Amino acid sequence: MKKLLYLSVALAFSVGFAQEQDDEDKKDWGTLTGGFESNMQWYNDDTKLGKFAEDEHFRSNNYLKLDYNYGKWFVGIQVESYAPMPLLNYSPKLDDTNVALYYAKYKTEKLEVTAGYFYEQFGSGLILRAWENRPLGINNAFRGGRIKYDPSNSLSFTGMYGRQREGFKLSEGEVFGFNSEIDLTTAFNLETSSLSAGVSYVGRKQDIPEEFQNTGFDELTNAFSARLDYSGNSFYSGIEFITKGKDAIVNSQRYIENFVEKGNALLVNFGYSEKGLGIDATFRRLENMNFFSDRDATGNVFNENIVNYLPALTKQHDYALTNIYVYQAQPAISVPDPSLLKFGEIGGQIDIFYNFEKGSTLGGKYGTKVAMNASYWAGLRGDFNFTDRDAEIEYFGFGQKYFSEVSLEVRKKWNSKWRSIFYYVNQYYNQRYIIDERGVVNSNIAVAEATYRISSKQSIRLEAQHLWTPDDDKNWAGGTLEFNVTPRLSFYVTDIYNYGNDIEDEQIHYYNVGGSFSKGASRIALNYGRQRGGLVCVGGVCRFVPQSTGLTVNISTAF
Repeated sequence: MKKLLYLSVALAFSVGFAQEQDDEDKKDWGTLTGGFESNMQWYNDDTKLGKFAEDEHFRSNNYLKLDYNYGKWFVGIQVESYAPMPLLNYSPKLDDTNVALYYAKYKTEKLEVTAGYFYEQFGSGLILRAWENRPLGINNAFRGGRIKYDPSNSLSFTGMYGRQREGFKLSEGEVFGFNSEIDLTTAFNLETSSLSAGVSYVGRKQDIPEEFQNTGFDELTNAFSARLDYSGNSFYSGIEFITKGKDAIVNSQRYIENFVEKGNALLVNFGYSEKGLGIDATFRRLENMNFFSDRDATGNVFNENIVNYLPALTKQHDYALTNIYVYQAQPAISVPDPSLLKFGEIGGQIDIFYNFEKGSTLGGKYGTKVAMNASYWAGLRGDFNFTDRDAEIEYFGFGQKYFSEVSLEVRKKWNSKWRSIFYYVNQYYNQRYIIDERGVVNSNIAVAEATYRISSKQSIRLEAQHLWTPDDDKNWAGGTLEFNVTPRLSFYVTDIYNYGNDIEDEQIHYYNVGGSFSKGASRIALNYGRQRGGLVCVGGVCRFVPQSTGLTVNISTAF
């Protein structure tokens, strides 16, 4: 608790310093900005879920971030505290209180130089992305140096070197990177459209374990990316191709003896939009594209040391029951036995949006918005010779089906008081290949949501959900009631109930009661209830959380 007190004192000092700046109108002291976030949980025993198995019931994740700018100079620091322990299923390497990030940056119109920790992304992120997502426990920032140079409005170059953050330490592997962005619009005299290209390189250098030397891969693994993007009037498209040099196949943080393969990825996206209509389609193929700054971290459950960004390209749902069977990207080659061969993934999704105009038959007085999504993902078709340690993989071969989904959403405003959402999802989820559990789940999910506006500041939202499946844990039902007292203050109660489970003791209500209050850039939220065990996903990237019961407090502020 002393460390939390130190953080609070530091925050108070920072706010006081920022206020003092406002009083000094005659002097330019630069600009200080920052933010503080605290996520605390008390886990308690539960008659349904059982006793809390850990010794420490209270956990907290705390972040204090400060950034200072003076002219062309920028400096920053982030202090993190996991006291007395981090929240459940965050990396055990996140412990104690320490300085997690720091940087210094010099920036002009054409040049930017950074030393210390930094985030970066090349292209779509398929070859490199360093980012932070606190709910997922991800912070894979690089510590090293980066130079960005923009000689003209049409050219941009980035060079970088660093080692990735791993808890409060650094990964073993070194990462080198170069990126170029070229705007070809002027070169091709395009007046009503735009065209751009990009080329990237990423190298990961790491010592090879003595027992695996001279087995066909080098300390330095090279990856290259080329991409082309076009947009004009109502149409846009893009294509990106990545090739990755030979690397050892590592499954569940274990080297597969004498098995070395190259990797590659292909991403194609195109779309069309006009008034009232939008279409977006994406195709992706991944083969041996898991890329870690530390080979030994491959397959870790804490999303550590990840160099590139491979989200699941499926519909990102807003409801509890639609997020029970969520797909995760399957980029790796895995050959544990002849009955379970995985060589990567191939598939895509399409989104269609249509607005029925106001006054039309289906639009009514206020119009009607309809959104449809369909996605399909399968493993790459291939074969593996266990004697020769050699894989034969078809480039456009669709193998074992992993996942499919079709969804329909209808948003309708009925009058000045009432609006509603109707949502339907059909899913196919192959547990054997996605999460290594036996069985296939076929499910249908229906959601109805209605919001009633009491006044300009008050509203009530009611939500009902149901999931039907003859597989796995069988049927679920759920609901939410939310009352927005003011734009700043709201309360809610929610529950999902696995009433169809064949095991009576596992027919559990996962209830939650809570609320939040916000003022300006500050917010506090409290919640008490049960957490369903499973995957928590943000933007197509997931982490596993165990089931638990307890009180959660979230506090955040920015200045």
